[in-house]
Amino acid sequence: MSDALVRYLDLASTQMKLTASNIANADTPGYRTQGFSFEEQMRQAMSGSASGAFSPEVQDVDGLVARTDGNNVSLEREGLEMAKSQLTFRTGVDLLRHEYSRMTDAIKSDGK
Repeated sequence: MSDALVRYLDLASTQMKLTASNIANADTPGYRTQGFSFEEQMRQAMSGSASGAFSPEVQDVDGLVARTDGNNVSLEREGLEMAKSQLTFRTGVDLLRHEYSRMTDAIKSDGK
């Protein structure tokens, strides 16, 4: 499996966990929505500028409206983020499935 695909699936998984954490804290006073740029993190992974153990740079999401208790989680936004993350992860799994299929085909064709 290629490093890029591993990072892609790691990022997609991390995005889903982060979104789930945001949803779980929707009623926590003072909680700030956390997020990261999937595209930027993937770009860093592909350029080789990410070093060692890979973990995305998680930050507070700017521009969200906070309630009177200081919490700025929007369940509508998080629902959209979860749907996007699931599609991203499913794409990664399809790419992984394709890669294994190619390896299996190569192994089978070698035995002719």
